[in-house]
Amino acid sequence: MPNLAPMDGAWVVRARWRRRGAWLWPAFGALTVANGVVGHLLPLSGTSQSWAAGAVAGLCLNVVGVILLSRPLAMLIRRLRPDLPYVVARNYGGTAVVVAVFLGLTAAGLVHHHSVMTERSDMREAVARAQAWIGDRAPAQFRRNLSLVDTFPIQAGSMYRTCVPSLGHGPVRAYCVIVNLNAPFGRSVRFAGSEPNYLFSQGVG
Repeated sequence: MPNLAPMDGAWVVRARWRRRGAWLWPAFGALTVANGVVGHLLPLSGTSQSWAAGAVAGLCLNVVGVILLSRPLAMLIRRLRPDLPYVVARNYGGTAVVVAVFLGLTAAGLVHHHSVMTERSDMREAVARAQAWIGDRAPAQFRRNLSLVDTFPIQAGSMYRTCVPSLGHGPVRAYCVIVNLNAPFGRSVRFAGSEPNYLFSQGVG
């Protein structure tokens, strides 16, 4: 009867290598879910995104990245580790891709989140300046409605148009100002007519 010990030993070694390299698909699944969470908490655009949309975006990037990059990365890994079986090296390469996708989406989401928070802070500052100016200079029928301000960003982060309506028995009118956050504080607000922002924004668009 032939001795099968060497063959059995080789099979055990291959199985051990495969087990050590079997990171790709567990990481793929876990990080797809994580990408959904990141997309929901830190959307890449706008101010909100569903978990499903974030997961789908991460899934697509993972699939494309693994298909395009796992082979080249496997070749690079085998240059550094010639003893590593190709299938294990490719598994490591694919795992690196999905980790990189997760880190990239997280970084991009953080950058966008910072931008959104900055824009919101600028908007609040513009509204506060507009309310103070209107409350000091506008006719009484507008000063009574300071809490009803409507603000349109002409140039987000620097220039805004804020209007306060006059609500009475006659036609609704507006008292509008433009706030330039880049101008000196004392000269950052000026009167801008009575055209409501919903009409003004159509002309800007």
